[in-house]
Amino acid sequence: MTTFASGTTASNSKDGLTRDALTVLQPGFPGTTAPDWLLRRLGEGLASVGLFGRNIASPEQLSALTAQLRAERDDVLVAIDEEGGDVTRLEVRTGSSFPGNHALGAVDDVELTREVALELGRRLAACGVNLNWAPSADVNSNPANPVIGVRSFGADTDLVARHTAAYVTGLQSAGVAACTKHFPGHGDTAVDSHHALPRIDADATLLASRELAPFRAAIEAGTQAVMSAHILVPALDPDHPATLSHRVLTELLRGELGYDGLIVTDGMEMQAIAATYGIERGSILAIAAGADAICVGGGLADDETVRRLRDALVTAVRSGELPEERLADAANRVRALAHWTATAPTDEPTGTARADVGLVAARRALTVTRTDSYAPPASAPYVAAFTPVTNIAVGDETPWGVAAELGRLLPGTETGSFTGEDAASAALVAAGDRSIVAVVRDEHRHPWMAAALGALLAARPDTIVVEMGVPQSPPRGALHIATHGAARVCGRAAAEVIAGA
Repeated sequence: MTTFASGTTASNSKDGLTRDALTVLQPGFPGTTAPDWLLRRLGEGLASVGLFGRNIASPEQLSALTAQLRAERDDVLVAIDEEGGDVTRLEVRTGSSFPGNHALGAVDDVELTREVALELGRRLAACGVNLNWAPSADVNSNPANPVIGVRSFGADTDLVARHTAAYVTGLQSAGVAACTKHFPGHGDTAVDSHHALPRIDADATLLASRELAPFRAAIEAGTQAVMSAHILVPALDPDHPATLSHRVLTELLRGELGYDGLIVTDGMEMQAIAATYGIERGSILAIAAGADAICVGGGLADDETVRRLRDALVTAVRSGELPEERLADAANRVRALAHWTATAPTDEPTGTARADVGLVAARRALTVTRTDSYAPPASAPYVAAFTPVTNIAVGDETPWGVAAELGRLLPGTETGSFTGEDAASAALVAAGDRSIVAVVRDEHRHPWMAAALGALLAARPDTIVVEMGVPQSPPRGALHIATHGAARVCGRAAAEVIAGA
């Protein structure tokens, strides 16, 4: 019998198997208070929950929610997908106070990255969150990547590695466990794993020198968790996606890289797994391959899902398909991380720590290209947002752009959203004779957007252009601002430049 600091006990009792099966699950749930079924499952052995935008209304409400969870189980792992930048749950309805990874990579100041992660971690910890599914350690080597993009520190391996390590150090200095993702690297993909199974055909040598380097840096920095990717990498395993691969999770991550912390799966309801294996079968294969925690709940969040996954794991053990020792080991790793979060030392605020570090970083991340003739608008402009479909990781709840922030500096600013082949003509009509600010997001990935911007500039060469995605296309416009992300603070920093503030 092994007793953990939380008082949780693993034993050979008849309900030990069921408790272990619940312990390895990280489900989501609906609402801003904990439903009765979730509290009941915490009493039965569930050790983790995952939070999403639907669960958060304010810091005060979030603190009350996590207190409610801890009243049922004091060592519960409360996880969140809070990358800052484009992917925010803490500020899902306003936009993030912190720029994302790509902006931090553009500045390339590792101390700034550490400080941003520390301040973000402090805010999470103050609300009772102790596990963050971040940072992304993916090297965004494929400019066409539809799901990573500005979530990556960049396309340079060494840069990504040093900022991943700095982020892990900063976040964990606040007592919040980092979960470095998406192993073995999701950057060289052209498919979103929320919709289908991506494939990376790089050879083993390139994978070792490019994809794996940031994860080595994260492991050296002491990352407490690593999240697997739902991607097929034939050079590592031609038959199984990484999340379900013993070769990737156990032989490579644990064996060759020497990682001994928690391995968490990406969301098992994502189509890369669910459409081929189903979440029950996928969860069994993931634990057998070496994963320790099953993340599920971005799209599935109910007691029925938890029950089905628990029963599937128990049945797999009893049939001999899943070794009982492997499930017990996975559950023990979950409990070990819970113990770390309860005992981790935290950094006290120093003279250099500042609550506005996110805005400071966003301002430093700007790349500004002006023509000689540019002058700030003399009156309130019209903001034409050329709006692409957002990926599921970012979601469509979070506002983006510069209009709201520009309106504070230039009252009377108006805005509209445009898409498709008639976007330019519609924007010109809506703007009338006002100055135009065109906002784009990954212009290089959207031919309609590039064409619309070209047509707009042909008609109005004085147009200001703000690129809030990866600035892969050449700068155009009387003033071109690359923000390297669409966080609220990135919009504010750009608005300050446009208004001459």
